[in-house]
Amino acid sequence: MTAPIRVLIVDDDALVRAGLSMILGGTGDIEIVAEAGDGSEVPPLIAAHRPDVVLMDIRMPDVDGLTATEALRAAESPPEVVVLTTFHADAQVVRALRAGAAGFLLKDIPPRELVEAIRKVAAGDPILSPAVTRQLITHVSEDGGHAVRRTDRARDLLAKLSERERDVALAVGQGKSNAAIGRELYMSVATVKAHVSRILTKLDLNNRVQIALTVYDASL
Repeated sequence: MTAPIRVLIVDDDALVRAGLSMILGGTGDIEIVAEAGDGSEVPPLIAAHRPDVVLMDIRMPDVDGLTATEALRAAESPPEVVVLTTFHADAQVVRALRAGAAGFLLKDIPPRELVEAIRKVAAGDPILSPAVTRQLITHVSEDGGHAVRRTDRARDLLAKLSERERDVALAVGQGKSNAAIGRELYMSVATVKAHVSRILTKLDLNNRVQIALTVYDASL
């Protein structure tokens, strides 16, 4: 049997934690290994329980989810982080994605979609729908004076890619799945995955979400 997906829930609202635990704990293939009410509690819980996925609230009283995510993703062999938010794509969510979060979920997400999202992230897939990517593009484009510097850096990064890798990166930036990219570019899913892995290595990025953000920054 496949080992269950180990999940750590981080949220300062006890009712939210209880609801998430109830939904996810009843699936059979997801195990809630620990809960935390603040980002300051995350490092020892990660060390003790080694979760596969962390559900991370953004706004918490002591150490917020953004700071906790940045520290977590900078560590060796970190778990995947999914941001929990009541906002569709505010500036803090974008910063969390830049820090290496695999995606974000709205707190009013239907239970079935929540479960499927956790399974996707555990399997290495991001959870950014095309609708969400459009919102992220808007936030990135409205990011003031930093945008020009990021555009130059992003274009320099993408220049390191081969033409085929660049095609794959652009498709990732459009929120397309590996299967959809394969159909569009006439390659197998395994080949798409190989290209994505090379892109991550060449650009020194954490995950597909960061590829997408690099594409947005490059205004492509």
